[in-house]
Amino acid sequence: MHTQRLQPRDTAEAAEILRRGGLLGIPTETVYGLGANALDGTAVKRIFEAKGRPQDNPLIIHVTGAQWLPRYCADVPPLAYVLARKFWPGPLTMILKRRPIIPDETTAGLDTVAVRCPNHPVTLAIIREAGIPIAAPSANLSGRPSCTTAQDVLEDMDGKIDGIVDGGPCAVGVESTIVDLTVMPPRLLRPGGVTLEQLRDALGEVAV
Repeated sequence: MHTQRLQPRDTAEAAEILRRGGLLGIPTETVYGLGANALDGTAVKRIFEAKGRPQDNPLIIHVTGAQWLPRYCADVPPLAYVLARKFWPGPLTMILKRRPIIPDETTAGLDTVAVRCPNHPVTLAIIREAGIPIAAPSANLSGRPSCTTAQDVLEDMDGKIDGIVDGGPCAVGVESTIVDLTVMPPRLLRPGGVTLEQLRDALGEVAV
C-alpha cells in the first residue's frame, strides 16, 4: 500500500479516505492519531492490525463538539455538557453510554464509548467534511512512543495506512485526560492534558 502524504488543505481527500473505510494519520493537539470511520467496524479492525494493538482495547471517537454527543451517546448527563463547554475542543475524553450505532469493534464490546473533541483545526475540518466520528488511538506501533509529527507516523506506519495529514508538530505531546461520567462521582481513569484539579473545579467531587 502507498501511504499518501496530505497537506492541511486536502480536507476533501482526507475525508474521502475515511468515508471509504481507509486509515488516516491525523494531527491533534496531544499526539498524532490513527483514524478510521468510527461507525465502520471493518475499518476500525484495520487500526488494530496496523498498530499491533489488542482488540479488547477500546478506542476514543473524535467529534466536532457537544452537539454530536446525542447522536452517538445515550442518556448524556448534564455534566458532559459542563465539561464540553469548559474543555472542548481540548485534551479531555469522556466515557459515556453508547448508542447501538457505534459498533463493538470501536468499544471493544463495552456498553460505553469514549468521546473527545480535538483542539486541532485540520482534524476538526476533516471530521466536519466526512460527517462521521473518527475512531483514533495514537498513531504509533504498540509499544513505541506516541507520534508528535507526521514524520514520526510515517516511520511507524508507511505502507500500512492510506494517508497521513501533515498538520505540523503537536503542541501538548501528552495524551488526553479520560474521565468516566457513567458513575457517580465521576472517576478519573487516565491523567493527561486536563488536570484533576481542573476537573474538580468544574465537577466538584472526582474519584481517582
